[in-house]
Amino acid sequence: MHKDLDPALLAQAAGAAAPADLDAYWMPFTANRQFKQAPRLLARADGMHYWTPEGRQVLDGVAGLWCVNAGHARPKIVRAIAEQAAEMDFAPPFNMGHPKAFELAEKLVQITPAGLDKVFYTNSGSEAVETALKMAIGYHRARGEGTRTRLIGRERGYHGVNFGGVSVGGIAGNRKTFGPLLGGVDHLRHTHDLARNRHVRGVPEHGAELADDLERIVALHDASTIAAVIVEPVAGSTGVLLPPKGYLERLRAICDKHGILLIFDEVITGFGRLGAPFAADYFGVTPDLMTVAKGITNGSVPMGAVFAKSFIHDAFMNGPEHLIEFPHGYTYSAHPLACAAALGTLETYADDGLLTRGADMARPFEDALHALEGLPHVLDVRNIGLVGAIELEPIPGQPAKRAFDVFLECWRRGVLVRVTGDIIALSPPLIVETSHIEQIAGTIGEVLKAQA
Repeated sequence: MHKDLDPALLAQAAGAAAPADLDAYWMPFTANRQFKQAPRLLARADGMHYWTPEGRQVLDGVAGLWCVNAGHARPKIVRAIAEQAAEMDFAPPFNMGHPKAFELAEKLVQITPAGLDKVFYTNSGSEAVETALKMAIGYHRARGEGTRTRLIGRERGYHGVNFGGVSVGGIAGNRKTFGPLLGGVDHLRHTHDLARNRHVRGVPEHGAELADDLERIVALHDASTIAAVIVEPVAGSTGVLLPPKGYLERLRAICDKHGILLIFDEVITGFGRLGAPFAADYFGVTPDLMTVAKGITNGSVPMGAVFAKSFIHDAFMNGPEHLIEFPHGYTYSAHPLACAAALGTLETYADDGLLTRGADMARPFEDALHALEGLPHVLDVRNIGLVGAIELEPIPGQPAKRAFDVFLECWRRGVLVRVTGDIIALSPPLIVETSHIEQIAGTIGEVLKAQA
């Protein structure tokens, strides 16, 4: 990947040294005390691999953090960022614009599902979720249904870490530290059903009726109070929970029946993860609002976005033309470096066919993961596209310890995996080859056998 890049820059990156002091940095979503006793540092990256400051190579089994879909240090992305920084480092996004923001929006709506043809830029998935929730409530108010303020999430859902996203999210560990959160929120049942769907390859057969839980919530609160339902088509951060066959279609129909907006959080599933541009394409279900981030810039510069149907956008376009229609946004919305990175990313995806390559690699990925069935402590293996999970039996009295131990030992053996509770999650870059898949699954298998 590096052949077209400046050798001086590469030499500088290769020489990155471990810091002398780790105390000042309060790390996110990390066991800080454990980490600082035995740091896991990454100094550079290229293609499918990271390198530590000592020069040890580590295979990236999780695309950084679900985001480096095209692999690391792709030349067109690197050049786009550098050239944009030299040309214009910042442009104010309020009442001003710059060409790449509009160029990117036009290119994005060419690959989104039909109807999602308006783009609002944010800086992260968390901000995209907050934006979509505000859009939903504001939309109903703009059309005279101001009583529709209630938001419906789902148990075990993850929608970022801002107050709105944590409120509609359903991961208890993320919620309990921060008090009551937002009012007017309820949650659908999750779709995970080990009793009926254990070791299923791809989308589970059983559970479409779980979408009917929305009817229970409508009966409890009345549809006139509900603005939107937000779900991940595939719940990623909670451990790769798949929607049963027909579930999303049923949820779409119930939302339509009651005039409720449907929001898909595609921060993880967007940009090729399932072997289609978006999960909405894969499942054939189009939401009213869709949140994205991560893969939009290949993780190179922070960026997120909300894709909206025109009728939502148009509901705000009233009143005097000189007044702000939607009083929301961020200083760094449509940041020039982010827009340049996203344009370079889309070009890279197109060059390598990465928005659909996951479909070709899904079968070897599936076969390798399911070969782990029957190994010690494996409760379930599940997969879709190029995302998968191995759910492990917890150590009694030590929840999440078994998976964390597997994570640490895989790291020592040169493979980076993701851990969430007692689940090992995998989402390799979309450039992954069969040899990489075999190394990832083989290393996990060796570790599980060694820890039996």
